[in-house]
Amino acid sequence: MRPRRLPWLIEDAVLLIPCPFCGDRPEIEFTHGGQAHLVRPAQPADLDDQAWAEFLYMRTNTKGIHAERWRHAHGCGQFFNALRDTTTDHFLAVYKTGTPRPAT
Repeated sequence: MRPRRLPWLIEDAVLLIPCPFCGDRPEIEFTHGGQAHLVRPAQPADLDDQAWAEFLYMRTNTKGIHAERWRHAHGCGQFFNALRDTTTDHFLAVYKTGTPRPAT
């Protein structure tokens, strides 16, 4: 007898994210870490409340290609950066943290 398919489980619709350490893995194994390539202020104590709040909370919300941090939380546990098109969820490139952003 063939096993019953669960209606909410659509195996063909899984988004695969290419981990630079493990290869392609399902999206459920990853956590989003926000915008990539942020530079922490050299002297955060010297910032006023407005400037510190902007650093902590204000991010670009680009429509199109965006550099993001990801963590393979349920795999190797490594952080990495990715270029993702926010209009299609297509990953254009993944690269290790600390390396420069690839040209698009």
